[in-house]
Amino acid sequence: MTTYVLRRLVLMVPVAFLVTIGVFMLIHLTPGDPALILLGEDRSPQAIAAIHQQLGLDKPLYVQYLIWLGHIVHGDLGRSITTHQPVTTAIGERLPATLELGAVALIWSLLVAIPLGTIAAVRRGSLADHLATGLAVGGVSIPNFFIGIVLIFFLSVTLRLFPFGGYVPFNQDPFENLRHVILPAIALGTAGAAINMRFTRSSMIEVLNQDYIRTARAKGAPWRRVVFIHALKNALIPVVTIVGLQIGGIIEGAVVTETVFTWPGVGRLAVESIFNRDYTVVQGIVLLAAFSYLIANLLVDLVYGWLDPRISFT
Repeated sequence: MTTYVLRRLVLMVPVAFLVTIGVFMLIHLTPGDPALILLGEDRSPQAIAAIHQQLGLDKPLYVQYLIWLGHIVHGDLGRSITTHQPVTTAIGERLPATLELGAVALIWSLLVAIPLGTIAAVRRGSLADHLATGLAVGGVSIPNFFIGIVLIFFLSVTLRLFPFGGYVPFNQDPFENLRHVILPAIALGTAGAAINMRFTRSSMIEVLNQDYIRTARAKGAPWRRVVFIHALKNALIPVVTIVGLQIGGIIEGAVVTETVFTWPGVGRLAVESIFNRDYTVVQGIVLLAAFSYLIANLLVDLVYGWLDPRISFT
């Protein structure tokens, strides 16, 4: 196991190098000039040239990349162009809120998806199956920003059950923190719940038709034990793959949701930085999102071994 993990970490190095190239090129090839944002009305050529020199934007693109890569190797993502705050500090201040939102959204999606998917598979063709399938199609089809707006209108504005936005730290007031996180978590996790439910259903149907399930039934094993002990564990292997991608995609998935609910996370910071042409912050956020996918894929592979003992890491 240890050798496998070390080998995977070594293989991540060239992938991470390619990721840095892609992130840097995509950010710097987008339209816009941060000097124009910083200068405001004073946009004389001399002032623009001075800002470019100060930020190092007057250097060739490959030189800028090598300087940025050298700083990354030493754990320095640079400073924000607009606030002059270290990028690691800016992201670190917003990251706990995004991780909390993503964790609650993931828990919500799994609590909905696995029971519904299991019921739909066990009662295939029944009314429960059709209702679960309809909910899954709706969850995938409706964008999360629209779900968020609907939740705000009915549960916040009309019924006044939940606040319509904002954030309260958990250590400051746990109850208010929970009230503020519920709606954005539902909006963010609904699409994931729909996808996970469909994968759970299809995987459970396939597993329930396996020979070892029929053997367990023939030996007189209780149906609930067959479903939840023998079948569900193996059926979750494809679901783990999707959940791993969802974990890796927490940051970019939260961009729209955090904007709708004014949630002070990394996703909202990314939107603000894009509007301000704050290259360094955007690069840091995209790089963090890319590395989160790499780590999530590694964790998924390790979970495979726990779910299916036949999988070997040698």
